[in-house]
Amino acid sequence: MNRRDFLQSGGIASVSLAFTKAERLFSQVTTLDRWRTFQVTTRVEVLKTSGTTRIWVPAALISETPFQKTLTNTFNCEDGTAKMVESKTDALGIIAAEFPAGARPILTVTSQIATKDCAVDFTARAAAPKETRAELEHFLRSTKLLPTDGIVKATASEITKGANTDVEKARAIYEWIVDNTFRNPKTQGCGVGDIRFMLESGDLGGKCADLNALYVGLARAAGLPARDVYGIRVAKSEMGYKSLGASSENVTKAQHCRAEVYLGDYGWVPVDPADVRKVVLEEPPGNRRLEDDMVKKARARLFGSWEMNWMAYNFAHDVALPGSNGAPVSFFMYPQAETSDGRLDSLDPDNFKYEITSREITPTNG
Repeated sequence: MNRRDFLQSGGIASVSLAFTKAERLFSQVTTLDRWRTFQVTTRVEVLKTSGTTRIWVPAALISETPFQKTLTNTFNCEDGTAKMVESKTDALGIIAAEFPAGARPILTVTSQIATKDCAVDFTARAAAPKETRAELEHFLRSTKLLPTDGIVKATASEITKGANTDVEKARAIYEWIVDNTFRNPKTQGCGVGDIRFMLESGDLGGKCADLNALYVGLARAAGLPARDVYGIRVAKSEMGYKSLGASSENVTKAQHCRAEVYLGDYGWVPVDPADVRKVVLEEPPGNRRLEDDMVKKARARLFGSWEMNWMAYNFAHDVALPGSNGAPVSFFMYPQAETSDGRLDSLDPDNFKYEITSREITPTNG
């Protein structure tokens, strides 16, 4: 497939039709209008030490949003010292711990959060909270893996050609990603999110940190403030999607990146095209078609709606870890560690061990 065909394969002419069909499906979505409370505990241990050992764990979102209130972020670090470092621009909290040579490096972080499902009604304009110009400019910027020029800009312009409003532009990019990308089960972790490579190579496979980063980069290139929201699934789905929830209280491998786009009449709007492709690949019996009823419902729901069986960490890119001798990390969703020998691979169980558990502690009416 050449690049011209590739750019056109999303069916730009069908945007208005897709919008109408999606609105009809979206109007049938129901969400839970109640707050649920969860306790999420991350325990990290470095097994092979060398000299000073440092560990970093993401805290739950430090800013309040319509979908999440962080109640507490606490930590325990018996043989070392730890502190929380914040960056309010990206709602980023980093629990940074340091252990002297000879100490047993174990850090435990506990977050208590309240979450509520959220959905945007596009048939009614709301008095959305207004962001400042500086805040919106921050979420229009180019980053190392999310450039907004070159092929990213050209692709965004082609996708949104014919879209007259910001809502139409945002939805056109969403529909294009659902149509043109795929979830690759062989991708390590949640992916890398190198969107220029994805577009230049034509390899549009990956996982959530790839596919939703592509949404964010294309939206920014089209002039729409957008941001990745890094987090983790904390409970099963109550909307009938086995693939879109945690299967047990052990959520160690349940990290998931979502996205938001800022639309003036509605504020920050939740989107998740990556989870549509997850439904396609993984929802039993697997390898469903885009025309499948369950996929169509997920596709309609995930533009403008999130089920909050998930905890948000932050919106950050190119994160410099406090006190680290290594390079910044592209995003901060996994625990990180390093010794005097260098940065450890957070997906390597021989050197770096961590467990994340989640339990619901919502009070019951009695």
